Amino acid sequence: TVEETELLQKLYDLLTAKEFQSRIEGVALLLDLCKRSPRLISNNIVQIFDYFVLRICDYNKKVKQQALEALALMITILRGGLNPVLIRLVEAVTNNLNSKHVGIYAA
Repeated sequence: TVEETELLQKLYDLLTAKEFQSRIEGVALLLDLCKRSPRLISNNIVQIFDYFVLRICDYNKKVKQQALEALALMITILRGGLNPVLIRLVEAVTNNLNSKHVGIYAA
């Protein structure tokens, strides 16, 4: 629908914004959409996670930590819907395992 298309465009815009606060807002919106409309996310998983994986590897520690924490919650919501993006997610998360930042390491 038009509403879903507009919502996805807003999500993409936030996830690719220059300001880190907007990228954090995008991560929060994605998590909210996973809770409210898991089917919408699952149907568009590859396109959405093209942008979301960038936030897991974000240069801003706050954005990265927020993305990792959100991912932990999204896994339980989306489960098998993550299959098309699972390899990319594992690679992105693995890159954060050696982080010296306590929050990122914990997430």
